[in-house]
Amino acid sequence: MSKTHKVTSIFIMLVLLTLTIATPARAFDGRSGDKVTLNSGDIVNDDLYVGANEFVLDGTVNGDVFAGAQMITINGTINGDLLAMGQTVIINGTVTGSVRMAGSVLFFGEKAKVGGDIVGGGASLEVRKGSVTERDLVFGGGQILLAGDVMRNVTVGTGSLQISGNIGGNVKAGVGDANQGQAGPPPSMFLPRSTVGVPLVRPGLTIDPSAKIAGNLEYTQARDLTFPAGVIAGKITRTEPPANPQPAMQETAGYKVGAWTLELIRSMVTLVLIGLFLLWLFPAFFKSLSEKLKSKTWPSLGWGVIAYAAFFFALLLILFVMIVGAILFGILTLGGLSGTIIWLGILALFAFVVAFALVTSFVAKVVFGMTIGKWILVSANSPLAENRFWSMAIGVFVTTFVIALLSFPLIPTGFLGGLLNFAVTLFGLGAMWLWGREALGKKPVAA
Repeated sequence: MSKTHKVTSIFIMLVLLTLTIATPARAFDGRSGDKVTLNSGDIVNDDLYVGANEFVLDGTVNGDVFAGAQMITINGTINGDLLAMGQTVIINGTVTGSVRMAGSVLFFGEKAKVGGDIVGGGASLEVRKGSVTERDLVFGGGQILLAGDVMRNVTVGTGSLQISGNIGGNVKAGVGDANQGQAGPPPSMFLPRSTVGVPLVRPGLTIDPSAKIAGNLEYTQARDLTFPAGVIAGKITRTEPPANPQPAMQETAGYKVGAWTLELIRSMVTLVLIGLFLLWLFPAFFKSLSEKLKSKTWPSLGWGVIAYAAFFFALLLILFVMIVGAILFGILTLGGLSGTIIWLGILALFAFVVAFALVTSFVAKVVFGMTIGKWILVSANSPLAENRFWSMAIGVFVTTFVIALLSFPLIPTGFLGGLLNFAVTLFGLGAMWLWGREALGKKPVAA
């Protein structure tokens, strides 16, 4: 069996194995429009995807909800996770899973219940008294008013934090300085209008006498803060904020030259070792590519540009087919096929990106170096000209050295090194493109 057939057989087996072990995905319900409303009494037994200007959920979703809208309001029940991104996100209902959210104004009402974690980021987060979070709260943003109950830990980074609710675990807070920003305008002045008001939280860390923290409190602050007695059951630890970083030491000319030399040696050794391995593994293939580049040098450059552009077009095409296929089969409630298409698309995208990175970083340069090296040895009437390993090694050394020389840090021609490196890649890509077209029985047009 030929090497090509072996590689093809291995790839097919890997794809079949991936499809075999992949977890079947449920179908999903996709909705869009200016305003999307799930009325009270309505039930969705799939994952729900929403894209709208306003989204209101008063009913029940037995699955995960993915919502992107300017205004998101959850009054009903989500038996799954919620991923919400919007200008204003309001949660008054129940989410049995976790909530992951991002927006300007984030709000949890008195009847909000979250069975998992709350993870989010935004300008303002308000968690009203009466709300319950069964696990952790993790948030980063401008200000936080935490009056509800969190059964486990709270980890936040914010300019203003006020706690008046019950925390079942530890609190770890990186907060702003209470002495800064006292005379500034409130954050609500800079936030968009919302159906819920934006609370005014004083800068720094404030813990009300009504709060209860069952674990430890660790806060980052330049000075010690005082807290009401009996509020914190565990240990209180203050962490100094990081000092202002020292300005980076200016690199000397000697340092730059040394770094340039080490990078040159690393590039040469890496390319030669990879080239030796590739020539040992695929000798006929690289010989054909080198001959193609020698016989059609300038056409290879032109086709290299086309190959480079074709890669990005292929990525967009795979992404488009993956999204359209997933939506189509999701609408037809063929959840298994929808999930399979998504997994195949992700696998194809990953394979394309990795293959392109390897080809442009190593394969194309080895092909170019092999061609240049043989030309140098033939011009010198050296008996080593017919040795593919010596041709490749000498060509790679010369090419890498010239590119590095044009990028020497003490001369203002660094861009020329990058330009030559890109041109070398295009030459190698073009030779592969021409070889591939002829291998498929298509004679390339003159370039």
